Amino acid sequence: MTSLLTGPRPSSSTAAVHPTPRRPLVFSATLGGLVAALAPLTVMLAIGVIGWFVSDAGAHGTPSDGLRIGALGWLMAHGSGVEVGGVSVSAVPLGVTLMCAWVIGRLGLRAGESVSGHGPDAHAIADGDRDWTVPVTASLFAAAYVVVAVVTTVLAATPETAPSTGRVVLWALALSLFVATPAIAVGSGRAAIWSAAVPVSVRAAVTTATRTLLGFLGVSALVLAVTLALDFGAAANVLSRLHADGGDSALFTLVTLAVLPNAVIFSGSYLLGPGFALGTGTLVSPTVVALGPVPAFPLLAALPDNGPAAAWVVALMGLPFVVAAFAAARTHRRFPTLRWEEGAVRGVAGGVLAGIAFTVLAQLAGGSVGPGRMQDVSPNVADVLIHAITAFGLGGLVGGLFMTWRERRSSAAADGLDSGA
Repeated sequence: MTSLLTGPRPSSSTAAVHPTPRRPLVFSATLGGLVAALAPLTVMLAIGVIGWFVSDAGAHGTPSDGLRIGALGWLMAHGSGVEVGGVSVSAVPLGVTLMCAWVIGRLGLRAGESVSGHGPDAHAIADGDRDWTVPVTASLFAAAYVVVAVVTTVLAATPETAPSTGRVVLWALALSLFVATPAIAVGSGRAAIWSAAVPVSVRAAVTTATRTLLGFLGVSALVLAVTLALDFGAAANVLSRLHADGGDSALFTLVTLAVLPNAVIFSGSYLLGPGFALGTGTLVSPTVVALGPVPAFPLLAALPDNGPAAAWVVALMGLPFVVAAFAAARTHRRFPTLRWEEGAVRGVAGGVLAGIAFTVLAQLAGGSVGPGRMQDVSPNVADVLIHAITAFGLGGLVGGLFMTWRERRSSAAADGLDSGA
């Protein structure tokens, strides 16, 4: 990245005497993709073997069965889905996906730093020279990641489990595109150069969207945590009825962590108003709860009771609006403007982008988790999109206009003091 910092260009004679050391691009990018795939896979394989041994002290099956379970868990985090006893399980454990994304981001950043000396420097890029460093590095990174994913699918798949190779490849490519590529651009220094050419209004809208989405996910997680704390006794009772010993409790904890991001997104769908289904023909929303029998799983202790909700619960639907308004106001401090239309458009655009992004997460969070009614466990995605765009868009609008008013008022007061002086 230091090779792209602005400064005087070295003369050709100086460059010849002191060449910039560069690591091989193909090696750095390919190694980054391989390690990014293999590191989380190794963790899941280890968990699979430990879980196999803890469950019955290795009395049934072989260690290879534990390895296969771990590999299938990694594949499910890449959208593979599996068949369990002839029943399709398509839900994605987003906790494992998040771990994979974090590793991809870190390795992508390091790959970018390794190839920062390749291609033209900042001056040449500013002069219009074509720079293929990031696209080539990202392509090699993605290719290596996809190879590991395909090989893992081939080795772990059985006729009974039948994970989808095509979906695994699509998820691997998506993670490489949306996580690895930006990380490579940042690590190589290209992102700083490219972002300088992006209009301020676009940067403000994207910043508002990011802050809105992260803030709302944080609020959703807080609501989930408070609800679980209030019903902690019910969660403990679930474990006691399962007669879980220390090893089984540890496995339950790992499974809970694997689906905890899914639960946070379900909580966000609840706060937005449409809620979610926990089985065919069910609904969990701030206005009404209609549930049937649910699986014995500790996280489900946070579910509200059947029937109409209390008035204060309905008031929680105002939280998305408040989060978006606060995010737009914070962004305005970084990108101030005196123009009403700019303040409004930035807030609304950021809110709409955040609403679309959350809807994508809601789509990914649901799926089939078992037989019968449990084939429909998901947020009401179409309604979530409408509610999210409306709540976040209106919140962004109010936050943007309010801060624009404050900025204009401060500017007018300053002008009055200057004229008085």
